[in-house]
Amino acid sequence: MILDYKGIPVFYSDTGKGQVVVLLHGFLEDSSMWDTLTPVLAKKNRVITIDLLGHGKTACLGYIHTMEDMANAVYFVLKTLKLRKYIFIGHSMGGYVALAFAKKHSESVKGLCLLNSTYQEDSIERKQLRARANKMVQNNYENMVRMSFANLFSAESKLKYNEAYNEALKTALKTPIQGYMSANEGMRLREDSSTFFTEASFKKIVLLGKKDTILDVENILKFTKNHNIESYIFSEGHMSHIENKIDFIKQIVLFIEKI
Repeated sequence: MILDYKGIPVFYSDTGKGQVVVLLHGFLEDSSMWDTLTPVLAKKNRVITIDLLGHGKTACLGYIHTMEDMANAVYFVLKTLKLRKYIFIGHSMGGYVALAFAKKHSESVKGLCLLNSTYQEDSIERKQLRARANKMVQNNYENMVRMSFANLFSAESKLKYNEAYNEALKTALKTPIQGYMSANEGMRLREDSSTFFTEASFKKIVLLGKKDTILDVENILKFTKNHNIESYIFSEGHMSHIENKIDFIKQIVLFIEKI
């Protein structure tokens, strides 16, 4: 379904009945990443998936999409649907958007799952990499997307889950250059949310991949342990919905059932 938001189309889906679960995809993904999870959750919940700004069937709003910009578009969808309380599952960038949303609308958030995501801001090195990528992508877009996407998987996973990898790559390559650059810059500019996430009263969990090369997994696990934040670690990498599909679904269902 399409809504008009500030003159651009925003795509969402609305499935099932019950407590509301909002699924937010990551960078170079779209709401189709949830196609396996949605029917499982929709048996007992109302599941909303949304294509974030510059991804999938949602157009770009500008040349910088901050996490707050994306969260505002998400809020517009939920407000239009007259929904007031929800659980967020955010994959990677989707987790950053969910955090930005929760900062503005904490009273509406019942739970937040950071899936292969973090409450931390980018490291200085990561910020430099994003700035460099945005320069390089202007001249060699397809190769940059392929390289950015390939870094999300281990060499073993690319072979083991070759079909799913290729399908996800097709989605990534459909992301417009403006969508790539706007989101990348938005992630580069995001602020640290460690204190907010620690002190937030809603139910929370961090789900990580042991072999994830994008996140500082060891540091995140140490932080969650020190602050009594629930965490769980999958055996593989950054794309748990592909690399650890059965365990991923199980952990999401368990999290929602606890709320």
